[in-house]
This record gives sequence, structure tokens and C-alpha cells, in this order.
Amino acid sequence: MTGLIVHEWVSRSGGSERVLDSFSRMYPDADIFCLWNDAPGRYAAERVSESVLARTPLRGRKALALAAMPLVWKNVKDAGYDWVLSSSHAFSHQVSAGSSIPQQKHFTYVHTPARYVWTPELDGRGTSAVARLLASPLRWIDRTRARKLQNIAANSIFVRDRIRATWGMDATVIHPPVEVESLQLVDDWAADLGAEEAEILGALPAVFLLGASRFIPYKRLELAIAAGEATNIPVVLAGSGPDRAILAERAGLSSVPVTIVDAPSDALLRALMARAAVYVFPAVEDFGIMPVEAMALGTPVVVGAIGGAVESVIDGVTGAVLSGESPTELAEAVIRCLGLSPEACKSRAREFSAATFTARIENWMADA
Repeated sequence: MTGLIVHEWVSRSGGSERVLDSFSRMYPDADIFCLWNDAPGRYAAERVSESVLARTPLRGRKALALAAMPLVWKNVKDAGYDWVLSSSHAFSHQVSAGSSIPQQKHFTYVHTPARYVWTPELDGRGTSAVARLLASPLRWIDRTRARKLQNIAANSIFVRDRIRATWGMDATVIHPPVEVESLQLVDDWAADLGAEEAEILGALPAVFLLGASRFIPYKRLELAIAAGEATNIPVVLAGSGPDRAILAERAGLSSVPVTIVDAPSDALLRALMARAAVYVFPAVEDFGIMPVEAMALGTPVVVGAIGGAVESVIDGVTGAVLSGESPTELAEAVIRCLGLSPEACKSRAREFSAATFTARIENWMADA
């Protein structure tokens, strides 16, 4: 059977791209269609087709392209395919709207209903003038088309609940794949570092809290610094992004040492995760892959009370769920993490492996 995998836009990195990678490996004969492909070479060129938007000034301009997206997805040519599998965090699930393939052969894996339309408070793109203007008609189109779907999987309980609230539909929960196997194959990620990064790692305090992500507002890395101040433990922030200067200013005012590691390699990031006493992850995420990666390396995680991360972290066993954001509550969460078992963390992470994801997707599609 020949299938078509559809995805919003292909970026060089991201959680949804990891799902797309898994789909691509699971169904190597399937074609891939996207709005535009910003990672040429990630998949064989003959497999990937781009939409007409890729040849216009709207390429890569997600907010401005919003109005055109439903029209593009409705007019995807899917003749000759036996099934369609969409990876959707905006509108790619709408590919079923104009399809000649029976609805029971459409499978939709939802990272989230479009946040900048349905929950703009979680996505800065939703605050733009264009997005605000288009939000109401786009919600109507999205809900109308989504209600025709028969096979929906959500990447977390958190997202399943959002699907119920926005589309009025139910979904099977299948957590996304985390490369736990490859993370745990390496005994010491520090041994894989070059001289410069080994020096960076070696200069860090013996005990530190880690905040690692993109440097953008909703990741809330200032809470990692606050957690360090509340426990008198040094803090390391790792990543890159537009909030770098803001975080550096906050770090300069901190009562504990704060080190910023800019744009670490994968090996250095994993070495930091493995070396950290606690990984602090307060962001509201649809699922949250990085907390699972930290647990895979034996490190307990502090997460916020809202979002998909509470589905992977077991409070009191592999980490702590924040009850609030006061210094006392931050300190209590970090202290509870310090004595937790690295082996318990590693074991929990294996429940979210790529192999588990593949098996669950195959069973879900076979059952339908």
C-alpha cells in the first residue's frame, strides 16, 4: 500500500520533526508533502513535495501565510494513495477536506490544534495583527473540517483535552518518540566533547541546576535562576534565542553564580543534563521531550503543574511538580529531587522510547 505523509513545514529541528522522522522510517515508501521544506537533505529529495506557498514570498512567513493554509491543504493532490498520515500542529489535518481517500484511511497525529489561533496566550504568533484578524474565521474552518476526522491521535493528555475543547472531538493519546535508546547507549557524554566544550564543562560548579531550552519568554528560564537562588545552588542556562540578553541581565543580578552556555552541541547538552543535579523545566509544553531526555540520563526534573510534562515526570519518583512559584515552593521542589534514584529516572524514560511510539502508531493505524 502506498501512503502520503503530510507535515506543516519541515524545520531543521523540533519535536514535530522527530515525529516526522519516525513516520518516514516506519513508512519508507510513502511520499512526504509539506508547505515548505527548510531542511533539504533530511529526506530523499524524490520523496518530498512542497506546496505552491514555497514558491511565493509567503514561504517561511507563518503568520502571513495563515489565510492561505486551509486552501492549500484542501487542494492537495492525493490521487493514487491508499492512506494519508498527517503530522499537525497547525492545519495539515485539513488535508482530508478535499481528499478522494475515504475518511477511515486518514490518520491525524496532533501535536496541538493551532496555538496561534486557539490559544494565542501560548504562542506569540497569535498576538500579531494578522493572526488576530483571521482567528475567528480560521477557528470556524478548522473546527468544521476537524469534525470530519475519524482517526485522531494526540501527543499528550493535555493536547487531547485541548482537542476536545476546540474541535469537540476525542483522540487516542500516543506520546511522541524520544531517542532514549541512543541517549542511554553512551556511558559518558563528556567523553564525546571536543577540547573547547570539554573546557566549558570542566569549568562549571560541581553541583548545579540546569535550565536548557530556546531562550524565549514562554520557556520561563528565569524560574531556573529563581530556583537556584531559593536553594543556594549555582545555575547553568544552555541554549540560544532572542531573550539571551534579558537572561544575562537577570543572571547578573542573581545571588548565586549563573553560567550561560551558548548554543551547546548535542553532546554538550547531553553531558550537561547528565551532570546536572536537577533539570528545571517550568514551561507549559504540549508534551515536553527534554524532560524525558534528562530522565533518560538519570537526572530528576522539576516541572510546572500545567502542560504535558506532568505526564512523564512522576512526582516524588523521577522529579517534582511545582505547587507554585514562590521561593519556598521552588526550593521544596528542588530539594525533593536531590535524593531521587537515577535508575528510576532512566527506567521511566524508557516508557517513551521511539520503539514504543512506533508500536503504538502501528497498532492505532491497524485497528482503524
